[in-house]
Amino acid sequence: MLYEITYSGENKIEKKLSERPFIYPSAVIINCRLGSWTEIGAGSRLTETVFDDFSYDAGSTQIIYSEIGKFCSIASYVRINPGNHPKERIMQHHCTYRKKLFGFSEADDMLFFNWRRANKCVIGNDVWIGHSAIIMPGVRIGNGAVIGSQSVVTKNIMPYEIAVGVPAKPIKKRFTDDVIEKIEKTGWWNWDYETVKKRLDDFNDIRLFIKKYL
Repeated sequence: MLYEITYSGENKIEKKLSERPFIYPSAVIINCRLGSWTEIGAGSRLTETVFDDFSYDAGSTQIIYSEIGKFCSIASYVRINPGNHPKERIMQHHCTYRKKLFGFSEADDMLFFNWRRANKCVIGNDVWIGHSAIIMPGVRIGNGAVIGSQSVVTKNIMPYEIAVGVPAKPIKKRFTDDVIEKIEKTGWWNWDYETVKKRLDDFNDIRLFIKKYL
């Protein structure tokens, strides 16, 4: 026998986005700046990150020391700027820099953490990052790029490139170079809310879009 389940869960959340960021109760946000019309999914954790207008993550992501542009789509279980262990040291274990945790010292090794901060990830506008992808420290991803599911990005990805694999490698561009140049010139991601709303249908026709807004 099959049973029809309308809803099962601890909290049924009525989601409605607005200028104020929408953050699921189970998400953890630490020293971040979030833009308007953004959504941080259930179980996600963001630390010292800029998450700009209209971008969202689908939940269970971990993002630290990063800058995320506007209109980005980040799938579940994505990790951006994961921690590295000090492989150049005799001991790789985190007790060598999280000293307070183990009672080894009253202060942690801030040089190690500051290195991670200095090697932040920078994600452009309208970037789509697929499920369980990993973006390694210091990587930059250009506007309009696509990162395939479960890819591990170790090097910079140019605008509008589609990159997949371990390590991730570009397999093609979404558009020709001349079209990419024209899209970049429009700078549509900087349009205000009312302008995007008014012109939304035009995003479906690239030739019309370029003709009208370049």
